[in-house]
Amino acid sequence: MNTHRPDRAASLHRLGAGRLARVMLAACAALAVLPAAQAQDEPERKVLKVCQDPNNMPFSNLAAEGIENKLAEVFGQALGLPVEYYSFPARLAFIRNTLRYKLPGEDYRCDIVMGVPVGFDQVSVTKPYYRSTYAMVYAQGRGLDDVKTVQDFLALPPERRNRLRIGLYDRTPASAWLNKHGLVDQGVPYQMMSPDPAQYPGELLEKELAAGKVDVAIVWGPIAGFFAKRVSEPRLAVLPMPSEPGVRFDYEMAMGVRYGEREWKQQVEKLLETRRAEITAILRDFRVPLVGEGGTALP
Repeated sequence: MNTHRPDRAASLHRLGAGRLARVMLAACAALAVLPAAQAQDEPERKVLKVCQDPNNMPFSNLAAEGIENKLAEVFGQALGLPVEYYSFPARLAFIRNTLRYKLPGEDYRCDIVMGVPVGFDQVSVTKPYYRSTYAMVYAQGRGLDDVKTVQDFLALPPERRNRLRIGLYDRTPASAWLNKHGLVDQGVPYQMMSPDPAQYPGELLEKELAAGKVDVAIVWGPIAGFFAKRVSEPRLAVLPMPSEPGVRFDYEMAMGVRYGEREWKQQVEKLLETRRAEITAILRDFRVPLVGEGGTALP
């Protein structure tokens, strides 16, 4: 990961942008608007072919240990199909090189993306299967144990709060939140879409926050929950962040298939309904902060 502090002007530009490039932390900076697609002839499926990032925990990895890997296993069992993965780093052109890539006379590389934000128009998006929110994370035992909510953090005396270094990935809603609350000078931005294939979303928590290079981090909720569970020392506290006027933190997540494959999309959506209990159990096991609209925490 690129962990150097950019010059102040560049930092202010990033921190004031406040635009969600992609909830999965790896997507195109601008979404291409696709025309309405015609229905396609859909072949009989003999294998469930899943598009994945090979190093994107807690979502997916080559060892099939992530949330989306576990969901694929549930779907494969329900369909009576073996699960295969096509792995490609989720940087620019991920969808073009996975779900939509097909050479003449060959099959598509994969048929489903297990996690995309609702509104992502490079794919045909299914009904959502969970909603999560960004979270504030800090290391316990380092002077912030009295902070139990985001409002507690904002209520800290300025002389105390203004000494804190707040780590965040650039081009996320955390940028707009810092700007709104006059905390830009405390922001320590990190690259979201680093060209380094070894980079993974949890580095900000597992390396930077744990080592004390930042005092607080703001990351997407599933990342916060998973790495707070995985990091044993120091223990990490996770505070889900409700959306505010002008700053949206909570997003619905769905699955993505190719445009025109209506029967396949309907089949996926049926599985989302019939396997809801198993899906929720997986999300809970990975400690995904599940919220209602507006970021209100669910029981």
